[in-house]
Amino acid sequence: MFETDRRTFVKLTGGAAVAAGISGFPHIAKAAGGKVVVVGGGPAGATAAKYIKRGDASVDVTLIEANPEYHTCFMSNEVIGGERSIDSIRVSYDGLKKHGVNVVNDLVVGIDPVAKKVTTKGGQTFAYDRCVVAPGIDFNYGAIEGHSEAATATIPHAWKAGPQTVLLRKQLEAMPDGGTVIVVAPPEPFRCPPGPYERASMIAHYLKANKPKSKVLILDAKDAFSKQKLFEQAWTKFYGFGTPNSMIEWVAAGKNGKVSKLHAADMMVETDFDKIKGDVINLIPHQKAGKIAFDADLVNDKGWCGVNKKTFESSKHPGIHVLGDASDAATMPKSAYSANSQAKVAASAVLALMSGKTPANPSYINTCYSVAGKDHCFSVAAVYKYNDAENKIVGVEGAGGLSPLDASESDRKRELMFAHSWFSNVVKDCWG
Repeated sequence: MFETDRRTFVKLTGGAAVAAGISGFPHIAKAAGGKVVVVGGGPAGATAAKYIKRGDASVDVTLIEANPEYHTCFMSNEVIGGERSIDSIRVSYDGLKKHGVNVVNDLVVGIDPVAKKVTTKGGQTFAYDRCVVAPGIDFNYGAIEGHSEAATATIPHAWKAGPQTVLLRKQLEAMPDGGTVIVVAPPEPFRCPPGPYERASMIAHYLKANKPKSKVLILDAKDAFSKQKLFEQAWTKFYGFGTPNSMIEWVAAGKNGKVSKLHAADMMVETDFDKIKGDVINLIPHQKAGKIAFDADLVNDKGWCGVNKKTFESSKHPGIHVLGDASDAATMPKSAYSANSQAKVAASAVLALMSGKTPANPSYINTCYSVAGKDHCFSVAAVYKYNDAENKIVGVEGAGGLSPLDASESDRKRELMFAHSWFSNVVKDCWG
């Protein structure tokens, strides 16, 4: 794709086109009433609830979410790096209520695919014609010896935004100059593939200005990572990457970077050959689908939820659609914008199926921005289509692409403006 086309694409995805047909929400017939229950109020669940209700106001849409408000993981690394407040990534469900969605604050503990009922911890029962499950991720703490949910009280993951984000930020503020921050990056698949490296960048950004003798050590379970050349270019520019005095060091799995054990009490991690102490340890755990997906028997042997990628209907239980990070959408990364796009596809499919129509062939879209230093941002963008013969989501050749390595400083600064615009528009599109 020519760079001028890519810039136009990025501008569009940062603006009003977030809600447009490119995201996969065609005109469809009315569903003529019925009940839809949405489990989970993150980007996928919120978007699905909103667009089902907007698509047909006669449908009774109930969204059940345990938390009264949501903190976005996207842009949370700017909170950790001191560039924005925790309040700036907090969203409420008032916008969905204004669209006519019934928002229930409770924890879903059961989904009966035969009786078509959802039950909650608070003792409520909700009947449905179609159910949308968007439980997000959960963590496989057992993958690293010594790790546990209890350990996150001192060894934050901050991979579900909110209190964990604040905890990691406070630990950085309390750390002495000259300290070491260890970022443990998980194996694929996981939420937001570039996220650990953006986080390392934003931590280094804070340390450079406030604790310049400190260091960020990335211990990785992989030998390569998303947007690697762009990150390494930024690290070289801002943090001396590749030099003896580099503020950031990345250790690949093949070079003893894979962490196998945590010693939380001693603030230490262990690889095959080393024990490494840190002043702050940000251990991002191995990941799997959210708990309710397991409880409702929606997961496959890989810990994710198999779906018909045209409708996101479960491969195991008809009438249940699984969205967002929990679904196995393969080619598309697990990201907020992927979830937003997939939710529109599912909303369209749900309404079509409820009205006795055949769902339209969808398109999907993803854009992901990464901030790596002062006024320095880059992105990846892609458009996808559905391959019916193989039940696959495949990239559209020539659509999207990565920010170029030879972009000017003004281009990088402009992308940061696009990123902030994108954030505002995605939040509005999901919850507004």
